Amino acid sequence: MNSFLKLLFIGSLFASCAKPIANFKIADGKKQVLTNIHFQNQSLKATDYLWDFGDGTISKEFAPVHEFKSSGNYKVTLKALKGKKTTQKTIELSIEPPTDCMVELETEFGNMTILLYNATPRHRDNFIKLADQGFFNDLLFHRVINGFMIQGGDPNSRNAAQSTPLGSGGPGYQIPAEFVDSLIHVKGALAAARTGDQVNPQKESSGSQFYLVHGRPVNAQLIEQTEAQKNMHYTPDQKKQYEELGGAPFLDREYTVFGKVIKGLDVIDKIAAVQTEAGNRPRQDVKMKIKVIK
Repeated sequence: MNSFLKLLFIGSLFASCAKPIANFKIADGKKQVLTNIHFQNQSLKATDYLWDFGDGTISKEFAPVHEFKSSGNYKVTLKALKGKKTTQKTIELSIEPPTDCMVELETEFGNMTILLYNATPRHRDNFIKLADQGFFNDLLFHRVINGFMIQGGDPNSRNAAQSTPLGSGGPGYQIPAEFVDSLIHVKGALAAARTGDQVNPQKESSGSQFYLVHGRPVNAQLIEQTEAQKNMHYTPDQKKQYEELGGAPFLDREYTVFGKVIKGLDVIDKIAAVQTEAGNRPRQDVKMKIKVIK
């Protein structure tokens, strides 16, 4: 074997025997709960990669994008692999809490991230208090009407038999209405349920029962009719939201809207499509769990 071929052979041998080198950096940008954090892979001589984000999730992507759902300090580890050889690098990452008040609503159909409005502080603070107490965990969406809304938050629904009437339970108090004209019943709106006007002329909200708007298509004619009936005026942006998303404008100024789904709108569609029985209760229980995003 001539010297040139020997050099090529030795070079290829070293290349095949060389260990991979794990290396990465975290892209500049906001390091906050529920923001997309980009990881830049700078590893050498590796064929496979295994990321451990320190929050119980992993990825085998070359350069993943990840969301952390809770604030705190995390150790992110990248393993670079080549055959049986592996090296790793770890970087500590600090994730800041969200700027706004948000909760995550978990169901078997998927999860929803819900923003709570600062313009309705009594409803916001009450919802956070109950969620922190675990009040909503394992309660049911006990009233589901496709094209209208999905309702839950009745404490009597926990482990309730199918024959049990639901919809009248609560924590033992009501919340004064907080009507804000900028907050409307578009699809995905979070609003407080309440008893009817005859027994509740002040339109006070239930202390725990809420609904998420599924809604129907809304056109310009319906918007104009609603404005005339309620003696109100929608902004161009609100009209656009109704026409693009649909909703239930007839509920505006009647029930307090205090949040909106910012991720997971399709989960509402899935729950709204379930089969229901008497009282619009789903034939198969749809349970929830709500936790505050911190």
